[in-house]
Parts: sequence; C-alpha cells; structure tokens
Amino acid sequence: MPITLNHTIVPAHDNEAAARFFASVMGLEYRGADRHFAPVRVNEALTLDFLSVATPEGHHLAFDVDPETFDGILGRLRAAGVPYGDDPREPDNGRIDHPLCARGLYFADAAGNLYEVMSPA
Repeated sequence: MPITLNHTIVPAHDNEAAARFFASVMGLEYRGADRHFAPVRVNEALTLDFLSVATPEGHHLAFDVDPETFDGILGRLRAAGVPYGDDPREPDNGRIDHPLCARGLYFADAAGNLYEVMSPA
C-alpha cells in the first residue's frame, strides 16, 4: 500500500467559519462540526480537520487541480472578493501566472493559512 495523507489539522480562529470558507472557495461540501473539528472532505483519501485554537499559526496547503476545477475556484474567489495572487509573498496581486505550472494561485484565510491551487492548463 502506498503512503497517502489521510487528514491534517488546519488551525483556525473559528473552525466552522474556516471550514465553510475553504469549502465554499474549493467547491466542496461542509457538513458541520464533529466534536473538536470542523472536517472538510477534499477527496476519497483526504480530509482537512479545522481546529479552533487561541493563536493559530498558518500552514501552507497546496492542491493540484484540473483546469475545470481551477476555473471554478478562480470564479468563486472573484465572486466573493477574496484576494488571490501568483506569489506566496503577494497572495493578493490578482495574477495566476504561477512559476511552477500553467496556471496557479494562492489565497489566504483569516488564520493566515495559505492555500495554493495549481493547474496544468
């Protein structure tokens, strides 16, 4: 069996708000909190478990997506007025000409988590 990532904890000021934000941008479903966590299933193998903490330290989470999914994410970011950019130091420059792929972007949440989305076309 290959090694796969099953879940990871994502720190947040408000776990449910963070989970809703991430799910809405990524086009995923959020079903509500489960004990301490606000889980969002990313795919069959991966769940992000958002956890409320007093002083969250942001993480960097990167996702490969197909072009159609990328277009959906970009559209939802624009519609919600969420800043995005092609550089982790400038995640609000409005560009998608990522240096590692045909199109890519970064966006951040309220806790400073930096999400990266990369598409081959």
